Amino acid sequence: MPDLEAIFKAYDIRGVVPDQLDADLARVVGAAFAHVLDRPPVVAVGYDMRTSSPELASAFTEGVTSQGCDVVDIGLASTDELYFASGHLDAPGAMFTASHNPPEYGGIKLCRAGAAPVGQDTGLAEIKSLVAAGGPASQSGRGTVTKRDLLHAYAEHLTSLVDVSGGRELKVVVDAGNGMAGLTIPAVLGPEGAATAAGLRIQLIPLYFELDGTFPNHEANPIEPDNLRDLQAKVLQTGADIGLAFDGDADRCWVIDEKAESVPPSAITALIATRQLAREPGATIIHNLICSRAVPEIIREHGGVPVRERVGHSFIKQTMAETGAIFGGEHSAHFYFRDFWRADSGLLAALHVIAALAAQDKPLSELMAAFTRYVASGEINRRVTDQRATMARIKAAYQGRSGVTIDELDGLTVEADDWWFNLRPSNTEPVLRLNAEAVDRTTMERVRDEVVDLIASG
Repeated sequence: MPDLEAIFKAYDIRGVVPDQLDADLARVVGAAFAHVLDRPPVVAVGYDMRTSSPELASAFTEGVTSQGCDVVDIGLASTDELYFASGHLDAPGAMFTASHNPPEYGGIKLCRAGAAPVGQDTGLAEIKSLVAAGGPASQSGRGTVTKRDLLHAYAEHLTSLVDVSGGRELKVVVDAGNGMAGLTIPAVLGPEGAATAAGLRIQLIPLYFELDGTFPNHEANPIEPDNLRDLQAKVLQTGADIGLAFDGDADRCWVIDEKAESVPPSAITALIATRQLAREPGATIIHNLICSRAVPEIIREHGGVPVRERVGHSFIKQTMAETGAIFGGEHSAHFYFRDFWRADSGLLAALHVIAALAAQDKPLSELMAAFTRYVASGEINRRVTDQRATMARIKAAYQGRSGVTIDELDGLTVEADDWWFNLRPSNTEPVLRLNAEAVDRTTMERVRDEVVDLIASG
C-alpha cells in the first residue's frame, strides 16, 4: 500500500505514477468512493490527456462498478466539463488529472452529485480510511459502463450563461499548454463553436492545442510567469486584443492584455462581479482573503454584498451554498458560478471577459484599469523549519501596533489603512506563503521586505 498521507491532499488525490498512484490503488479508490457515497446509481468519469490518466480512470471505473454502480464515461474532458457532467446528470463524478503538475504526476478530483466538493471534511478522509483498510467488498451485481460525449452540451451550457452577441470583433490568442483547453476551446470559441453560433465574433489564434501530457512546450501552469512568455509574444506579434492561458485541466484561466501584461485575477474577479450584479442587483459575491482590497470595494460600489472566505475551492463552494452567492473568485484564477453548480470554470470566466471587452471600444488594459487600484507583491514562498513558531513570532511583531488589526481566518492577516499582508502555511511542504498589497509600490515593498526579513530572522 502506498503512503496515503502523501497522496491524499486537502481537496484531491495526487501523486507520481506509478510509484505513489497506480491502477490497483485507483481501483480501490473507486470502490471506496462508491461505498462512502452510499452506492449512487451512476458515477460520471472523465480524464485528461496525461499518458497515465486513461488507465487510472479505467481502473477506478472497475472499482465503482464492483459496488453495483453504473458509470457514464465522458472520455477526454476538462475538469469543468466533468463538473458539468456531474450537474447535468445529477451524479457524483471523478476527474483524472494532476492539473498543472509535471507529466509524471496523476491525480483524482472527486465530487458529489451537482458538482458538490469532496474534500478532507466532506468524504475524502473516509475514503482514505476505507482504502487503507483494503476497500469494501465487491457486490454481487456489477454496474454497467456507458460512453457519452457531453462536449457539445457543455459548450452550449457555458454559452447560455453569457450574452456574447452584438459586440465588436476581437482577435484572441489562446495558449492551451497542450492541455484540455485544446479540446474545449474549439467547441466554444472555434469557427463551429457554441459561442460563435450565439453571435460572438472573434478571430481565434491557437497556441499548443495538441493534447500532449508530456507538455513539450512549457508547463501548463499559467500562474508561473515563464509559462506565459509564448502567449505574450504571440499577442504582440499578431496585434491581438486579448490572450488567454489555461492550466492542464483547463479549470483555471489567466488573462493577458493587448500590451502583453498580465491582468491580476483579482481584477477579473471584480469585473465579473460587476457583470453578475448587473444581472442580479444586491447579490452576494464571495472572494478569498488574498484577493485585492479593491474586490470588496467594487462589489459594494455596485450594490453587492462581499463575503470574505478562506483560500480553497471547498470553502468557497460551501459559503456560496450557505449564502446563495451568485459568484466567487480567488487570487489563483479560480472563478466559481452559482449557475454552473457553484463549480469553477476558467472558460466561463474567459467568456465574461471577452463579452465585456467586445461590448465597448477601449482596449483591455484601459477596461481593466478601473478594477486595479492597488499594488500587490504576488505570492512569495519561503521555506522555514517551524511554520507554527515562525507565524507566532510574526504575529507578536505586529500585535499592539497602532492602527493595525490582526485576524487568523486563514493563516495570519495583518491590516492597516494603506496596506495589508497575509501569511499562510503550506499544507504540503515546510513553506510559508506571503501576499502583500498597498496603496503604492514603495509601501508594498516596505511591508513585503519587513515580513520577509522577519521570516528569515528565525
